[in-house]
Amino acid sequence: MKSAVSMNWDRSLDLLEVHCQGEIGKVIIGGAPEIPGATMLDKMNHINEVEDSLRRFVTFEPRASVAMSVNLLVAPTRPDADAGFIVLQADRAHPMSGSNCICVVTALLESGVIGMREPVTIVRLDTPAGLVIARAACQEGRCLSVSLDNVPSFAEALDREIETPRWGRIKADIAFGGVYYALVDVDQIGVDIAPVHARYLAEAGIELKALITEQVTVKHPELPGVDETAYVMFRGREPDGAVRTCTTLPPGRVDRSPCGTGSSANLAALYARGLLSVGEARISRSIIGGEFRTEAIGETEVAGRKAVLPRITGRGYVYGRSQLRLDPDDPFAAGFALSDTWGPQVGLLLK
Repeated sequence: MKSAVSMNWDRSLDLLEVHCQGEIGKVIIGGAPEIPGATMLDKMNHINEVEDSLRRFVTFEPRASVAMSVNLLVAPTRPDADAGFIVLQADRAHPMSGSNCICVVTALLESGVIGMREPVTIVRLDTPAGLVIARAACQEGRCLSVSLDNVPSFAEALDREIETPRWGRIKADIAFGGVYYALVDVDQIGVDIAPVHARYLAEAGIELKALITEQVTVKHPELPGVDETAYVMFRGREPDGAVRTCTTLPPGRVDRSPCGTGSSANLAALYARGLLSVGEARISRSIIGGEFRTEAIGETEVAGRKAVLPRITGRGYVYGRSQLRLDPDDPFAAGFALSDTWGPQVGLLLK
């Protein structure tokens, strides 16, 4: 019997495959290069502004698909954190994501990178948006749920009017929940949040993002480089009082999860309106029915703005492990994307 052909795996990445309520958030647990920067925000800005080959390698075809993110584990840059991570997506690196954070905590604990303690393990995460404290309910080596004490979230503008060619004048709340969101009541675009409308919602969200970017300027007062409305999140109201969410991501897809940072931004908008008090909770429900519990656990200020402290609770699931190998002769090391699956706005990603 002939021996198997050996391969050179010296240049490879080890990943755990994880999803949170259906939203894939893979976690790079080994093999990644060192990212320059004194802080996690510096490292994210380096990826976005200086060298993004790793992000492109792991988020584009033929190694990735449109409906996923990849999380880069990084040694923490602050002494009060256990681990650090940066969210890598097809458009850029982002400072925070609730569903991805839940994936990261689940991967760290179930893989043994961080020791698990039952019934609750506390994990402190260094992110470009700030320190995130996670409390994982653990039993028999599994994470049964993860609660995230997210960064301070605040409303930038309520009922901001946006001029659109297709829907006329619509209103959006602009709020920060780890990244900036435009929160749009879905009835303004004539559909509801349901799987059958996913393509329409995805394309509408990307169209609105471009218009909002032209008409609304944002700049986080304490986080240099966090200066764009990253996503449009459509929202609807359920008969049981839950908020139905649909976050749209470049180049044109919808979040499968209820979206932790978007739900935090929505809590901030409710708090700013006086419709939510500290100690109150809401259920966020995704387009496919997954749920996060969102709770206002405190209040603070961010550069003079009233802000709420959100807690997001959900669950992640490790479903596999993989390796990605960089072949020096691979003609697609930088990755590619095609509009047949990535949508008509794909060209914006490949500039």
